Amino acid sequence: MSVPSAIRSPDMVRGLQERAARALPADHVENADGWLLRHAPGCSWWVGTVLPHADAGPGALLRRVVAAEEFHAAHGTAPRFQISSGACPEDLDRVLAGRGYHRRCPMSLRVATTARVRQGEPKESLGVRLDDRPSRAWFALWRAVHDRYGDWSAQRAMLDRVDRPSAYASAMSGNDVVAVGRAVADDGWAGVFGMATLPEARGRGAARGVLTALAHWAGTHAADRMYLQVERDNPAALRLYRRAGFGEVCGYHYRTGS
Repeated sequence: MSVPSAIRSPDMVRGLQERAARALPADHVENADGWLLRHAPGCSWWVGTVLPHADAGPGALLRRVVAAEEFHAAHGTAPRFQISSGACPEDLDRVLAGRGYHRRCPMSLRVATTARVRQGEPKESLGVRLDDRPSRAWFALWRAVHDRYGDWSAQRAMLDRVDRPSAYASAMSGNDVVAVGRAVADDGWAGVFGMATLPEARGRGAARGVLTALAHWAGTHAADRMYLQVERDNPAALRLYRRAGFGEVCGYHYRTGS
């Protein structure tokens, strides 16, 4: 899918990533001159990364990095920065590398029209149930696939903090949930998160059915475009999203302190 140049603009990239931050809300957020400093104890580590979206001159850049480090030190966590080319200060990646930060987790930010995703409904798909809150079965499957040993209560509290319209999709095989995903509507866009499929259900259209159901829901919430974030080293997920019509807006990665 070809992505319009307007959506590739730094302002649009920042806007999408800030929507994602609202859909994955940290327990504590501090806006430090346009940089979002986030603390999310017990949650997946990316929920607590710094979003360094405001420009900073050469002198101010180092001061802002140090302020973010002090924020994390005060909360007893290692500092992590989300780095997107064009959406962050130009020299930030180099400065962090010089301070010993490690590059990790190459990611892809991808978008599609909601109408295009709706068109991809499998001819023979499992039934999909939509709820406005995560059921116990939804949460248990997501946790089994992605976060078996994480803090259950912290992850559940994170979902409870989401204050935008949300949908939780569960693909059903009989009475069993075999795949899940969720969407959050936010100012014309619907973000897709929490996609997970049991190994024995893969190849049966379960994940594609979840995406399609979420797209139908997005259309009823004035969201004519959808976005998601996916690891670049996950070929199965990349293939699923390409077939559903999601094209890449940009790549990004993280810098993690010791």
